[in-house]
Amino acid sequence: MNRLTLLALSFGTCVCASSQNISQISKASPLMITGAVGSQNTYRYSSSGDGFSSPMSNAMYAYGNINLYGVNMPFSFYYTNSTLDFDHPSVAFSLSPSYGKWQGFIGLSSMEFNSYMMNMSFNGVGLEYKDTNWHGGFFYGKLRNAVNDDPTDPHARSPQYKRMGWGFKAGYTDGKKYYADVYLLRAYDCLSSLGDIYHSTIKPQESLVLGIKAGYNVYDWLSVSTNLATSAFSTDTEADELNTTTTFDNVFDTRYSTLSRFAGDISANVHLPYVNASLCYRIVQPDYTSLGTYYMMNNYESLGLTASSFLFNKVALSGSIARQSDNVSGEQLYTTYSYIYNVCASSRLTDHINLSALFNGYVQNQKDGAIAINDEQRIHRRMMSYSLMPSYCFETTGLEHNIGLSLNYTENNNLNRITVGESDVKTLAAGCSYGVDVDALAMNFTGAYSHQNTRGYSTEYTSDICSVTANRSFLSDSKLDASATLSVCNNRITNGDNSFSLGLELSASYTLNKVHLFSASMGLNKYTDVNSVLAGTDFKGTDLTVSLNYAYTFSIAK
Repeated sequence: MNRLTLLALSFGTCVCASSQNISQISKASPLMITGAVGSQNTYRYSSSGDGFSSPMSNAMYAYGNINLYGVNMPFSFYYTNSTLDFDHPSVAFSLSPSYGKWQGFIGLSSMEFNSYMMNMSFNGVGLEYKDTNWHGGFFYGKLRNAVNDDPTDPHARSPQYKRMGWGFKAGYTDGKKYYADVYLLRAYDCLSSLGDIYHSTIKPQESLVLGIKAGYNVYDWLSVSTNLATSAFSTDTEADELNTTTTFDNVFDTRYSTLSRFAGDISANVHLPYVNASLCYRIVQPDYTSLGTYYMMNNYESLGLTASSFLFNKVALSGSIARQSDNVSGEQLYTTYSYIYNVCASSRLTDHINLSALFNGYVQNQKDGAIAINDEQRIHRRMMSYSLMPSYCFETTGLEHNIGLSLNYTENNNLNRITVGESDVKTLAAGCSYGVDVDALAMNFTGAYSHQNTRGYSTEYTSDICSVTANRSFLSDSKLDASATLSVCNNRITNGDNSFSLGLELSASYTLNKVHLFSASMGLNKYTDVNSVLAGTDFKGTDLTVSLNYAYTFSIAK
């Protein structure tokens, strides 16, 4: 049975459409429009200057759904001028119509690919097909905009080429036993998108990546899965071409600047009545690059085990351990090994008491690589962190109480035998909170206190923060809500450096006729100078934020 969905024009955010059954159209209302429009306006002031944010930011939005004889057409619009100089307003467009097993993409969209190949959105066109067994798709579009600012501008952004890309994917699954997908992605920089002044220092790049993703259920309790990708990456598309012949000559030119690299992982997963576990091996070769990703760490391999269990219908346990090393090619001067491990346990001891405990550990060590390492330069560190978080809730006449505690101790130790102890850091953090709901006053009160002490080789840092919050509802049906928070923070550093701050936050919201929502908030922070010479009791700094917002929800039916 065919299904028809349409996703109308979307600005700023992409809205997912819901499918409609054509056979129900005759039973649906002819027309129904629902949604909301609103505005968000924020003013900021800082005695330190406005170099980090705009003093005034405004946003307008509208979102909703037009239902015409049972066919949904969601839409969304979002506009903001919250850039530093008010000259780069953010507006985006997206349209994603679907019909039956087909899904289209126009404008700012995203499509699932192998994780080693692509994790960014594209601005262009695409088409995707999903059946019970077969699926596939393709896209073509812009992956990033060019940045071509005047280099003499003191606030110029880092220059970059406009990047275009296209990709294909296809796969098959039997729905139970196995699945397999293949992917192809090409991304390239446009030389003409960047001024000639940058061409000598910033080189245009391109990459062609081929990947697969597959999984197989060996037994009901055992499955294996893998993700693999191989990349041909040119660091300079203006370099001379190689006189070679490859399968992809029509879409990619092999040059003297081209690198061929591999990345992938394979995992075995066990699902038993009381235990779930996974063993995973991953390797990413040095200089592996796909221009369809924002950033990807390379030159490492790792082997890790994760497991979880639920015991006695009370205790949830989970843990993991992994070993990772770089210098995959063996050409680095040194090889760094890391061991990461953690254990977490949580339990609802009674109807009123919950308890969670967490341990994290990390060990880093360097060994010989292409040359023998010098003991004075060897990195050998260990970090251990212990956390305990109990909570207790109970009720008395007209009151609901919540008490929470937290305790964390962290050690970061230098284990190098030459410089042992010189850069050790120890941190103790503790906190407590108490909240009470007073039914007779329709109010909620919360108090919190946190303390942190960090000690290094020759310094000590201490921070104490205390806050009190009150919240109350007014008028019939709680149409008016108001809250206030007062906080105090005191920071102290060895040798007399210290700072003291006092913060006040006020907020209120009012609902009119169930469709109009007005809200306002203010945050004021007064603080002393942190400079050790000027520090004192006088408040020399001020930060102020004021926000006014409005939203109107509507529903029109015919």
